[in-house]
Amino acid sequence: MSGRTDSKRFRVRRDSIPAARRHVRTVLIGWKLGGLVDDASLITSELATNVISHANGTGDYFELGLRRRNGVLILEVADSYQWRMPELHKPADDETSGRGLFIVDALAEQWGVRPRNPGKTVWAHLSIGADHR
Repeated sequence: MSGRTDSKRFRVRRDSIPAARRHVRTVLIGWKLGGLVDDASLITSELATNVISHANGTGDYFELGLRRRNGVLILEVADSYQWRMPELHKPADDETSGRGLFIVDALAEQWGVRPRNPGKTVWAHLSIGADHR
């Protein structure tokens, strides 16, 4: 079952966050990757929240991509906000936000960001267990 791909666009607005999570759940269950649903949904939620919080006003949509390749689920969130690339930094104890990438970093096998024109794509890899290959 390697080599599957799914892509969907969502509006840059708050109600797209749960819609993106639901989409991830539906796709992964369809791909028989139910064991990855919780982690992938949480990563999706954090990355979509970053788009809504930081990229609002720079484009109408963000794109959520899911790919299954060689034992890895690749989750990507792309937007058109190009002025600031996300970085992992420790927020102060009294800050009420800024921990999303720490969650992504803890759950993903690896993650990163790459520029695109315009904007960027933030990606995360989740390992697919041997029982799902």
